[in-house]
Amino acid sequence: MAVQKKRKTRSRRDMRRSQIKAKKPSITNDEVTGETHIRHTISPQGFYRGKRVIAFKEKEQLEEE
Repeated sequence: MAVQKKRKTRSRRDMRRSQIKAKKPSITNDEVTGETHIRHTISPQGFYRGKRVIAFKEKEQLEEE
């Protein structure tokens, strides 16, 4: 079994770990609505790449029913 001869220093350990970090999500504007949303996801109004993917019921229609 392999066993290291010398202990790794804090500096070397931290230099290796400096590459491991969280990245900010990519944000874009929708072509039709102009809304800001995370890329490759549906916008809050139901658009994806300029096309309506999901149609939501309006609040007024829900209240009348």
